[in-house]
Amino acid sequence: METQMKNLISDMIIYFDGDVKRINHALKVYSFAKNIGELEGIPNAKQCILEVAAILHDIGIKESERKYNSSSGKYQQIEGPPIARDILKKYNITDDFLDRVCFVVGNHHTYNKVDDIDFQILIEADFIVNIDEDKIEQTQVNIIMEKYFKTETGKKYIHSMY
Repeated sequence: METQMKNLISDMIIYFDGDVKRINHALKVYSFAKNIGELEGIPNAKQCILEVAAILHDIGIKESERKYNSSSGKYQQIEGPPIARDILKKYNITDDFLDRVCFVVGNHHTYNKVDDIDFQILIEADFIVNIDEDKIEQTQVNIIMEKYFKTETGKKYIHSMY
């Protein structure tokens, strides 16, 4: 899977074609998600899904901006899964794996749909990165932390960073 991850990261970079902000965002979320998952000791199968979903979580943003002139999460969730599916079709992965990645990509802004640890960790990693990138104020950070963070590692990171 490690070789496939390298190739998938390359595919994401090529897809975003010069959009350094989006590429860097995906790489940061991937790094936090990978690390949180490993430190939380989640099963290997879920770790793989988490890492792939982290790399591709915002893959629908380019098409959302083209079609709807918006980077809104609701449009990313509509446009992301078909693009993720198209990118992943060349990889030797099961339909269940593909469906799970697409579910997470297609719902990563719908927090009441979090149904397992892979999805939970992606949400936490995305928040950790977005708090910095969007310059979110401390009062809002505290609300996010209380409402959305469940893993011990994610809580440690957000406490330490913000």
